[in-house]
Amino acid sequence: MTRGRIRARLRRSHLHPFSCLRPNANNSEGPHPLLGPGFSRIVHCNQPHKHQKKPLKYCSNYISTTKYNIVTFLPKALYEQFHRLANLYFLVAAVLSLTAVAPFSPLSMILPLAFVVGLSMAKEALEDWRRFTQDMKVNSRKASVHKGGGVFGYKPWQKIQVGDVVKVEKDQFFPADLLLLSTSYDDGICYVETMNLDGETNLKVKRSLEVTLPLEDDESFKNFTGIIKCEDPNPNLYTFVGNFEYERQVYPLDPTQILLRDSKLRNTSYVYGVVIFTGFDSKVMQNSTKSPSKRSKIEKKMDKIIYILLSLLVLISSISSIGFAVKIKFQMPDWTYMQPRNENDLYDPDNPGKSGVAHLITALILYGYLIPISLYVSIEIVKVFQARFINQDIHMYDEETGNTAQARTSNLNEELGQVDTILSDKTGTLTCNQMDFLKCSIAGTAYGVCSSEIEVAAAKQMAMDLEEQDTQNTNVSRYGKSAHKEDSRGGPEIELESVITSKCDNDQKPAIKGFNFEDSRLMDGKWLNERNREVLLLFFRILAICQTAVPELNEETGMFTYEAESPDEAAFLAAAREFGFEFYKRTQSSVFIREKYAHPGRLIEREFKILNLLEFTSKRKRMSVIVRDEDGQILLLCKGADSVIFDRLSKNGRIYEETTVKHLNEYGEAGLRTLALAYKKLDESEYSAWNNEFVKVKTSISTDREAMLERVADMMEKDLILVGATAVEDKLQKGVPQCIDKLAQAGLKIWVLTGDKMETAINIGFSCSLLRQGMKRICITVMNSDVVAQDSKQAVKENILMQITNSSQMVKLQKDPHAAFALIIDGKSLSYALEDDMKHHFLALAVGCASVICCRVSPKQKALVTRLVKEGTKKTTLAIGDGANDVGMIQEADIGVGISGVEGCDGE
Repeated sequence: MTRGRIRARLRRSHLHPFSCLRPNANNSEGPHPLLGPGFSRIVHCNQPHKHQKKPLKYCSNYISTTKYNIVTFLPKALYEQFHRLANLYFLVAAVLSLTAVAPFSPLSMILPLAFVVGLSMAKEALEDWRRFTQDMKVNSRKASVHKGGGVFGYKPWQKIQVGDVVKVEKDQFFPADLLLLSTSYDDGICYVETMNLDGETNLKVKRSLEVTLPLEDDESFKNFTGIIKCEDPNPNLYTFVGNFEYERQVYPLDPTQILLRDSKLRNTSYVYGVVIFTGFDSKVMQNSTKSPSKRSKIEKKMDKIIYILLSLLVLISSISSIGFAVKIKFQMPDWTYMQPRNENDLYDPDNPGKSGVAHLITALILYGYLIPISLYVSIEIVKVFQARFINQDIHMYDEETGNTAQARTSNLNEELGQVDTILSDKTGTLTCNQMDFLKCSIAGTAYGVCSSEIEVAAAKQMAMDLEEQDTQNTNVSRYGKSAHKEDSRGGPEIELESVITSKCDNDQKPAIKGFNFEDSRLMDGKWLNERNREVLLLFFRILAICQTAVPELNEETGMFTYEAESPDEAAFLAAAREFGFEFYKRTQSSVFIREKYAHPGRLIEREFKILNLLEFTSKRKRMSVIVRDEDGQILLLCKGADSVIFDRLSKNGRIYEETTVKHLNEYGEAGLRTLALAYKKLDESEYSAWNNEFVKVKTSISTDREAMLERVADMMEKDLILVGATAVEDKLQKGVPQCIDKLAQAGLKIWVLTGDKMETAINIGFSCSLLRQGMKRICITVMNSDVVAQDSKQAVKENILMQITNSSQMVKLQKDPHAAFALIIDGKSLSYALEDDMKHHFLALAVGCASVICCRVSPKQKALVTRLVKEGTKKTTLAIGDGANDVGMIQEADIGVGISGVEGCDGE
């Protein structure tokens, strides 16, 4: 677990957004009315023995992803084998070889067939056994379960039952769908990582019911009982309806109290929960699909060839049998040496039809070698050895995790050489999802000399272009013009060299996770010599204070690491620490910062009392924290998207706006993710008046409470003063740009399907060479939300169709053969574009583009896009991903590649 960590006891509901999570107990909503079908599940908490008999007996927690089991292997495997036409023919031939008309002994027909079918079935069994062993690793994981009398003991996942009380510790996966009872925090708050479920890497906040908060240690469960009445198993990850009966009271349940199987506990020492859904009843398993049986194109083509050969065989045998019947009827009576031994003999001149049919069977067996059964054997053996080579490929071995490539099926090996379109996930597949603080702009001055990967790639491309110009100029006169070219290019050559060589100048220093910044003007306290050092001080404090992370001391290194809701936030805290502002402690209402250089020669520990926390959401695009410093001054510190922050600046707060915008544009072109930082000072009276209104709205019970809270937050987040901006880089996986460039040169089309917003996806597209300078971008988006709300869906659909039609026309009219187009479409537009009457127009446009990026897509949309490309183009598709949200896409494609990545290993 944690090496002697002290249990965290933070009352986080003092802060917003946590204060909005639990409504006032006196005004809480009543229990849900659970009537009718779909709401029949009853769970007796801490009494699993009551679920051993029907009707309360539910499925076990054992899961299986195999295609076969002991009972179904023989019939299903035989069906798979005799689904092949050649095997079916030889089966019929083997049966006929037992008759009197067979020209060979039965063994000569049965043994080859048994060998071929047996070998293929053994291969299937071996591959399924590997799936079984992986399932057993999951089923054999240990979980701490209440055994009675307040004593907890470890039990394999597969033996966990509905009603069990489970204790899950930090960084462990939840073994089943649980109702959260209590956590290591006083307020029942815990953080959950759901990237195995939905691919999102930011942490989700879950909370327990207030009534179960006293269940805070093992002993408290000694006499705990309760009843949960809830919905039946279903695949909806984001909904849950149920009631909890406890101590003669009924409390409503919602998704914020549910911990789903395969999600991970983060930032929380431990939680207690009671099992609601187990095994295949859990929501993640309800979303899973059976492993599909895929057949390669070569195998399908072989079947067509077999049809032709079989037709030829029947034709030859028919001609032979007809000739035989004619011979028997007209010539056999004259052949005295061939008299039948008895009347039932097949050689009967009086019944030539019977003789012809008998000869047809004989001929079909006799000429059966026209059907190449050995070809199947050869191909199966080759595939098995190919799979072994893939598994042992040293180039696909990951030293960091110790994982090797695993060919879970060898049926599709040859398809890898016929891929036309690659559909890839982004987060954790193309990128590492590891943010590095790279550059910043403070008080109108740009800092950071390291180059992003896209800058390095662009500089190298420009250098190559200049070299080509040099070769073209070798035939030019050495006088005049050539000398002028040397002089005019001298500057760019030096600039290119500096960009390429500064990928980072601090490569010799130990790598710091989340921090890849280098600039001597700011490091080691030298920022104190800068002209605007007061602004610099404020910038660093915003990085360290405006966050929701939890610090943890690494006892081995003596440094603090941060469990943050997003990788960006962790990178900001790492940067603040390196600049001399280390966030090291959080209490119920304060954060503590160690300032190393603010006062030379002294290490000062400062406390900032958090008065309010206004959360970062995709709609607000900003986050603010209101704090009181040690001098009693109230400050609002804010960070967010530049477009949002700039709209909220005061007239006096725009001093650095022009230069900061210039720097932000440069950072964006470099493929970096940017945020703007601002602040304002508050008077005590101004804050008190606002806070009274804020508390009033916060404690109200209303359907539009969130909208009211947002309006109140807007009242505060205005008249800001701009401080600067940050630029972080989402590191690409090693070799991604080079790989994509080679694939593009080979003529493969690459689609990226991601849940990220459009701006982020475009930046990553540039950094990984999916988008290139000079490439014409086609962006298809839904009109703004206000227009959508006013117009009908039909109007929106017509608008999207018009965008697709106009874009297709533009691609067709392009006369430049070297012109390349990139299509970028968001999830809302895609939902219309995938409808039956529009999907072929969308596909026609997409096929004409060199690159396609689909943003804000759901797991279902990923699968639908893959199906559209596969069925619409009739060409081989390959899908690659690493999260559970990629499984549908992987299974839908002709070839699926699952990787063990940042989002988990469900893609495998």
